[in-house]
Amino acid sequence: MVTNTHKPLRKNVQRKSADVSGYTNDQPKMIAIDDILGDTKHRPFDYPKNDWKYYQEWNNALFFHWKVAYDTLRKLVPQKLNLDTYEGVTYVSLVAFTMQKIRPRNLQPIKFISDFDEINIRTYIDNDNRKGVYFLNIEAGKHLSTLIAKTLSGLPYEKSNIQRTSENYKSTNIQKSFNLDTEFEVKKRPTEKSTLDNWLTERYCLYFERAKTIYRYDIHHKEWEIKHVDIKRLNVNYKIGDLDFINKPDLIHYSDGVKVLAWQRARV
Repeated sequence: MVTNTHKPLRKNVQRKSADVSGYTNDQPKMIAIDDILGDTKHRPFDYPKNDWKYYQEWNNALFFHWKVAYDTLRKLVPQKLNLDTYEGVTYVSLVAFTMQKIRPRNLQPIKFISDFDEINIRTYIDNDNRKGVYFLNIEAGKHLSTLIAKTLSGLPYEKSNIQRTSENYKSTNIQKSFNLDTEFEVKKRPTEKSTLDNWLTERYCLYFERAKTIYRYDIHHKEWEIKHVDIKRLNVNYKIGDLDFINKPDLIHYSDGVKVLAWQRARV
């Protein structure tokens, strides 16, 4: 390494428009938050004007989508939330991914807490033209992460035994006898996303109920880049109310992931 001894060393200066999302013991990666916030052409509504509160990454995501009967689903969702439909059809999706680098604004992530595998079962909501999701079930692969996520977010996280590789995802929720076991191969990106692809993935808030009160978390990220995926093996067994997710999904997606900004929850 050659050092220029004729000029004083300059201190590292961080631009206000950038943020550190990586860990202090990893190679630092500067993420321009303004770049994320400035990419809004894919959003159906504006994000809040106040400051975001949390950063997180949803990586290596598998989406399994099923058509379900409206009346059966309606019983599982709070009446204050309007079920969204695509061409008159209601959907429920299982999303299996790896949560990484989740942290409050201005703080560093703590790897053994901030990184964990997650599975959520979600359906689709449209309240006041704010298209979002509602979780019918949500699981995390670490005890401590489950407890902290449930306490801080208010979302009904449960512990599940989850193992994953780049080509496998396996989960067992012993308490509810829920199971997922899949082997897959990721393919190329489609030439363009269909309107249904966008309807299922481009959701920018999530709703939940706590103590009979409905809350909403607003989120923002760049548009999901989805890929085709070849499912070599799929064994899924989830039963929620009268919904049984044991058959082949109607549609499957894969994405390398998105970097997400989230706002403080708001009462609806």
